[in-house]
Amino acid sequence: MTLNSANRITIIRILLIVPFVICMLKDNDPSIGKLMRYIALVLFFVMAFSDAYDGYVARKKKQITKLGSFLDPMADKLLMACACVLLSIDKTAVPDFHLPSPVAVLIIGKDLFALLGFVILYFLTMQVKIIPAFIGKVATVLQLSMVAAILMAPEVSKALPGWIWFVRFLWWSSAATAIIATLIYIRAGTRYIEEFENS
Repeated sequence: MTLNSANRITIIRILLIVPFVICMLKDNDPSIGKLMRYIALVLFFVMAFSDAYDGYVARKKKQITKLGSFLDPMADKLLMACACVLLSIDKTAVPDFHLPSPVAVLIIGKDLFALLGFVILYFLTMQVKIIPAFIGKVATVLQLSMVAAILMAPEVSKALPGWIWFVRFLWWSSAATAIIATLIYIRAGTRYIEEFENS
């Protein structure tokens, strides 16, 4: 199978997760921690931009494929899972902006549930079916914004003291949309199975 340009961008995004994680693991190092967080932030922005760009390329060049439909959300889920874990544990959390564990659990749980649902649908129907939902896109945007806001927080909060409240809003709105998205995926998956069985 020949990879098109949109899929290559997605694969590069997946590979960039590795240096992002490495930088985050050095976040609280007294000597280079701030620099590593800045690099992690730049990498995160590159990955967030590429997330929008590969979709644009796929539509513009009519390169929408089943592989791309699988790789793109997988890249998002891998990035968010790594970011949520790293931002919620003491060793790698951004000081004073520690991501609450319940938020991390809900976000990662949604993605794990979506993966489990995908596997169940495949074994029941023997078809690769990606069920997109608008709330899923909203959840992704909120989660990307949340991670970026946390990584910028130590500097931005000095100029904008209310930044912590914006970050908290992103925490809990991301958690809420994760719950709503999960419920919508359950409903959509159930309907798809019912339609498949009745066809």
